[in-house]
Amino acid sequence: MRLFVLGATGRTGVELVDLALAEGHEVTAFVRSPHKIVRRDQRLDVVKGDPRNVSALVEALPGHDAVLSALGPAPREAMTVSTLLRESAASTVQAMKTAGVPRLAVVSSALLFLGGGPLVALGRRVLRPHLEDLRAMEARVQASDTAWTIARPPRLTPSGDQTYRAQADALPGGLNLRAWLSWRGVAAFLLDSLSEGRWVRQVVGLAH
Repeated sequence: MRLFVLGATGRTGVELVDLALAEGHEVTAFVRSPHKIVRRDQRLDVVKGDPRNVSALVEALPGHDAVLSALGPAPREAMTVSTLLRESAASTVQAMKTAGVPRLAVVSSALLFLGGGPLVALGRRVLRPHLEDLRAMEARVQASDTAWTIARPPRLTPSGDQTYRAQADALPGGLNLRAWLSWRGVAAFLLDSLSEGRWVRQVVGLAH
């Protein structure tokens, strides 16, 4: 497949590009800072652009089979108000419709599931601005005509283990502070959802 990746310079995005190339896909990394892409591969094309810019997306998207979005704020920015994710989602689904790209897979957060107890509730309060942006992003994706998949992982870690468990509309094993998944595991799920044609128009909880 020919894949269009947003957020390719982030921790999940780096793993996503690496796994996609290892599986033989062609990858376009659409990024605001191309110099941050250190990977070199004949099947990797790096394009500079803002994911909130519809015209730039429309220009770069034709010929791709799917869009994968691993966009997210830096940890220090997750507690501040931002509209990056919702604006990027709106631009992406509009550009996909114009360019005729049908498939979309995006990363969200397991904190949007209900429950988890008082400590998880505290985490939600601390990250409230980020979660509000995620909710708005998900709403834009779900309202689109795309064949979307929304992945909601818990706490992410720098492990090379790419195994994961997936469950529709809930976190496998339940939402708690011990739940975790590697960035590589998130990337593996996104790619599997495309290659297997699974989890279309579903919100999916992920955990190790």
